[in-house]
Amino acid sequence: MRVEAEFTTEPFRGEGEPPEHATAALEAAREAGLECDFGPLGTSVRGDRDAVLATLADVVAAGLDHGADQITFQVRVEGRGAPRRTAGGLDGLLAEVAESLGGDLRTLDRRGKQRAVRLLEERGAFDYRKSAEIVAAALGVTRFTVYNYLNRERE
Repeated sequence: MRVEAEFTTEPFRGEGEPPEHATAALEAAREAGLECDFGPLGTSVRGDRDAVLATLADVVAAGLDHGADQITFQVRVEGRGAPRRTAGGLDGLLAEVAESLGGDLRTLDRRGKQRAVRLLEERGAFDYRKSAEIVAAALGVTRFTVYNYLNRERE
């Protein structure tokens, strides 16, 4: 059985290079041979259940040893609990926003992605179940980044 784990190390830093605790945690996962996606506010790893679960202890140790004061995890069976697309609904809103911003949402710079999140929020996109995960996939960022963009807009 394959599983996917998402984790975020804190404290967050907004701009510049990722903090050492985040890169150390990522490196622990890579050294174990896991498939990794690294984002500014979170990392996801995938692989065989036993390998992922065994590696999470190394990820925690690496993060804490390099300055993390909190590490948050979410673990699920790969392919289950994944974002469900809705016919027309959220997919339609994503297509509308992509068109209004000139094309593929994944190619936008950070400010463009923040604008996309703002437009999606204004149009009710975050009323859909699992919307943050679906929007994150469309933007090519982690769901933690989407939450960060949403929180910045409300401040």
